[in-house]
Amino acid sequence: MEKTYTQTYTHTKKLIQNVKPTMSYSLGEVKKWQETAREKLSELLGLDKFVKVAPELEIEYEEKIEGATEIRFTYQSEAGYRVPCHLLLPDGVENPPVIITLQGHSTGMHISLGRAKYEGDDCSISGGDRDFCMRAIKEGFAAIALEQRNFGELDGKGEALQGCYLSTVTTLLMGRTTIGERVWDICRLIDVLEESFADKVDVKAICCMGNSGGGTATAYTAALEDRIVLAMPSCALSTYKDSIGAMYHCSCNFVPRVMEYFEMSDLIAMAYPKYYVQVSGIEDKIFPIDGAEKVFETGKWAYALSGKEERCALVKGPEGHRFYADLAWPIVHKMLNR
Repeated sequence: MEKTYTQTYTHTKKLIQNVKPTMSYSLGEVKKWQETAREKLSELLGLDKFVKVAPELEIEYEEKIEGATEIRFTYQSEAGYRVPCHLLLPDGVENPPVIITLQGHSTGMHISLGRAKYEGDDCSISGGDRDFCMRAIKEGFAAIALEQRNFGELDGKGEALQGCYLSTVTTLLMGRTTIGERVWDICRLIDVLEESFADKVDVKAICCMGNSGGGTATAYTAALEDRIVLAMPSCALSTYKDSIGAMYHCSCNFVPRVMEYFEMSDLIAMAYPKYYVQVSGIEDKIFPIDGAEKVFETGKWAYALSGKEERCALVKGPEGHRFYADLAWPIVHKMLNR
């Protein structure tokens, strides 16, 4: 009789169900917990491996587009590495709040600008409200499209998935993570805003948003960066056991040992007292809604116990893995009173 054996991945998925994080928020004093939690999360992301350098801002062009002025620029986030961005300033709005927008596994930040470059881009834009910057300027916000590591212009091939794997596993050899790299780039962009664009945008009203991989970067950055006043991660939060640890995900989503210490709900608790809009799709197959609801309900304890529950909201879109602009933006305006 032929013997049968448990497949390795099946065994691993069983093991992960029994992991209990040791540093999750447990209803105590939030600020005291945040200090040690943020220190540990920063260590897990490998942020201690980065060195700040002068941004050496380079403005490539400034031109008028419909409804806004567009400034294309690059900056140095670490020695030898430059990040391209587009800043859109809405017409007729003085000192606007600014929102950093982050695409996920798409062909690049041009999706945020509503500009198709590759086959399938039109569908990505129109089928998921992914033209983040264009909607933001209509809402009276300045908007920045930031090119995340391994995507778009920083991939080199215009492909959505191929750029992550080699870069991610190589960076792990050095004690870094791709999520940590993306968080670092966003924080250094905020430095640039404060140093070079404070005359054009309200640097006391910096927000951050993104879908999928962009939502992941938003959630981790909001957990650590207090210069962000509002975070809006979309289709990126569910329990690790229901999402990242339950099915195929790109390698860039993985942070070694993170489940030993935290659940995704802790990213929300670490973000307190920022305004927080979690957007989830009820048909999202890779960040399932049941796990997304668990994360939100647990994470918002930090807000509720501090009397700030109105700063935390869950938007549930009727479809799948996409953004829901018409449902989310009214909540942003209500929270910021704009």
